[in-house]
Amino acid sequence: MGKVCLMFIHNKELIQPVNVGKPDARFGTFLLEQFGGATGELTAALQYWVQSFHVEDAAIRDMLQDIAIEEFSHLEMVGKLIAQHTSKLDQTKVYDAPLFKLKGGGPHFLDSQGCAWTAAYINEGGNVVRDLRANIAAEAGARQTYEALIKACDDEGTQRTLRHLLTREITHAKMFMTALQSMGKLDDPMFGTIEPDDTVKLVFNLSHGEDARGPWNSKPDFDYVANPKPEGGLPPAPVNPDDERPATRK
Repeated sequence: MGKVCLMFIHNKELIQPVNVGKPDARFGTFLLEQFGGATGELTAALQYWVQSFHVEDAAIRDMLQDIAIEEFSHLEMVGKLIAQHTSKLDQTKVYDAPLFKLKGGGPHFLDSQGCAWTAAYINEGGNVVRDLRANIAAEAGARQTYEALIKACDDEGTQRTLRHLLTREITHAKMFMTALQSMGKLDDPMFGTIEPDDTVKLVFNLSHGEDARGPWNSKPDFDYVANPKPEGGLPPAPVNPDDERPATRK
């Protein structure tokens, strides 16, 4: 009998301790945002894992896979937090939280509003520069959510866990930025293989009233057009042979 190779192995020990001192089912509802929400750990784990399939650079591919697996460990930590916040012996308060009253205690693939997780949350496009930039935004969104959760919680053990998760979002964002920098693409908008047309430096003043200027619409990088004029002309009228027309008079 040949050897069996295992691709994934789950270590039952948590990557960091999770100890809730004061269970709060209402706060458990908030935590669902990072379990089954758009900025949650499942989204990040699957996003980075799928992105890695497109990457030719072995080192960047390895980075994405390492971070993806860490995000799965974070999903486990958030799940344990939710389980502890909804596992109080007196279940009255747990069942007063509508989502847990209907679904039962513990984590579910729902966000804090009860919306089911969807693969539409995953942002990947088969281009390493585009994907790494999307990942920086994803980490920023997750960090913002963790900050909101920490401010909404007064349990010390929960805050400690959430602070660790927030910290790792910062680390991952820095890793993605460093990868882009190693490619010379951290602050270069012209990634890809097709050259832009001659409007690439033009910026238009299209919202009038108390106009303000900044380096994003000033020389040397940009040419500011204060009163832009349309140059495309009127489009031709549509032609539809099936359209109804009035009867021709004889």
